[in-house]
Amino acid sequence: MTDSLPIPATRPPTATVIKEMSARQAAEKLEATFLAEMLKSAGFGEQENSFSGSAGEDQFASFQRTAMAEQMVKRGGIGLAEAFYKSMMEKSDEN
Repeated sequence: MTDSLPIPATRPPTATVIKEMSARQAAEKLEATFLAEMLKSAGFGEQENSFSGSAGEDQFASFQRTAMAEQMVKRGGIGLAEAFYKSMMEKSDEN
């Protein structure tokens, strides 16, 4: 017979933890949106060749910019998410 390891009971997250996770997600989403707009302004995803110019090109380029921006944030971004998060948490502590 094999002995089984005890599995510790997990507690559901507290309201504070849920609020912090939501604030972190919102801050990261905001930074990703900002970065996607900056990539658009920089011309990322635009093509000028014989295959460019179709009607859906701009729409698909926006998907690519959004995906790139989200990956940039996952890798640390430019620090905006942390600043947004701290600001949100300060505002919630005041209430």
